[in-house]
Amino acid sequence: MVSQASPKKTVPLRYAAKTDVGRVRNHNEDSFGLLPEDRVFVVADGMGGHESGEVASRLAVDTLSEFYARSRDDDATWPYRALRGISADANRLVCAIRLANQRIYARSGADAGQRRMGTTIVAIAAVGDRAILGHAGDSRAYRIRDGRLEQLTRDHSFLEDMKRAYPGMSDEEQRAFPHKNVITRALGMREDVEVEIQEQLLLPGDRLLLCSDGLCGLVDDAGLLEAGQMPDLQRACDDLVGRANAAGGTDNVTVILVEVSR
Repeated sequence: MVSQASPKKTVPLRYAAKTDVGRVRNHNEDSFGLLPEDRVFVVADGMGGHESGEVASRLAVDTLSEFYARSRDDDATWPYRALRGISADANRLVCAIRLANQRIYARSGADAGQRRMGTTIVAIAAVGDRAILGHAGDSRAYRIRDGRLEQLTRDHSFLEDMKRAYPGMSDEEQRAFPHKNVITRALGMREDVEVEIQEQLLLPGDRLLLCSDGLCGLVDDAGLLEAGQMPDLQRACDDLVGRANAAGGTDNVTVILVEVSR
């Protein structure tokens, strides 16, 4: 899916997205959202089994869409107080994600069949010439700029915690780490969630890549960069998904590419 974002904003954007079940799973628990009116882009990777992960990821995307639409009204009431030290636009994204967490947590507590469901999330809100980035879990955001790939997010995972505690871990030790898939933060795990937030300047030609770990867990940085630089955004998304499936397709895979037009 490719579309042109609203021309009312300062920095013009193009974007594309693709999701795929992969080659092993029998259903897709990933969800993505493209909200051009608010210039918000989101990837959610559901967890929980029995299709409850799909419910959680879709609820996360739908909650962000609903909150952003409602909060366009300056008189709208927000469910959480603003956090100090971050902008109003960053607070808007944090509030939307926290509300999604609350709804997923409540749903999982009320329905025995959806108990323990949850979802990771990574979202970008483009405001003026800046990208506000919020995430929880191991879905990632990357930036491609001047032919280089940079990972912008840090996974909320047991492996990442170990890497920070033991910075000398080799690549082989990381691959062999027995708990590398354990997530330490996600929506629905607790009654509230801490959203990691940052702001990045957008420059002409930048591409922002949002993805579930079904992509970055199977395709290395060189592959992400090569496919992510393809001129056609939709073909780039298709190629990224194809690379994940060619590498085994062991998980659902979802990707969004957002480009700052030159």
